[in-house]
Amino acid sequence: MCGKLYVVATPIGNLADFSYRAVEILKKVDLIAAEDTRHVKMLLQHYAINNKLISLHQHNEEKAAPGLVEKIKNGLNVALVSDAGTPLLSDPGMPLVRLAKQQGIEVSPIPGACALIAALSVSGLPVSRFTFEGFLPRTSAARKTFFITRKNESATWVFYESSHRILATLEDLAEIISGDRRIVLARELTKLYETVVNASLDHVLEQVKNNSNMQKGEFVVVVEGAVIEKRVNEITEEQKRVLLVLLQQCSIKTAVTMAVEITGARKKVLYQAALELRDK
Repeated sequence: MCGKLYVVATPIGNLADFSYRAVEILKKVDLIAAEDTRHVKMLLQHYAINNKLISLHQHNEEKAAPGLVEKIKNGLNVALVSDAGTPLLSDPGMPLVRLAKQQGIEVSPIPGACALIAALSVSGLPVSRFTFEGFLPRTSAARKTFFITRKNESATWVFYESSHRILATLEDLAEIISGDRRIVLARELTKLYETVVNASLDHVLEQVKNNSNMQKGEFVVVVEGAVIEKRVNEITEEQKRVLLVLLQQCSIKTAVTMAVEITGARKKVLYQAALELRDK
């Protein structure tokens, strides 16, 4: 009888942020696959969980995944955990989950803490649409290139950063986007020195530069989306093309009426554009 793979979220700092269900699952499975067994042992000891641990990290997961899948197919239940938070979100585990799904094994999520969601929930920035970028490139040039591609993104965007690069990353960001763009710097979430700063990029950068404590810990950075100004008195190239075609066959009045139906643009704007096109 085939076993089951559980993807179990663990606390991102405060050990109390662990669900009853997660504890019960980790107690009942046959095997726990952990990113760092030494780190996870502290959590397991805290909750008196004594199940067998094996290591599954970014350097061995491609090799280890087939063996784990075979164990599950032979009836063992396996739990996948990362060092902190929800597995696979900038953490190992994808090869195992992907292979398990391919083999028809049931994969069940045991939800819980996630630094990304925790930061968004207290950011005060719009979260109906957001993109998550994981950890950014290590070099300044690559980071700047990345920021250029996101500069005009209208949705909120989020990334993780380490203490070693947080200052350099914010400096690179300040070279690409406006200093008055709001960002949220969430540091050490759920831990003793939890800090959440919502301010302009310039202000946050100054705080990090002038306070060495603000350069320590684990960071989630939330960036406000760009404001796209709608030019209500202009038509798009596609609307202009439709209007030009119609003007070749119809009067201005008829062409504008039809263009409104086709493009959805405002009649007043299309009429003004039609007059300008006719006079050229």
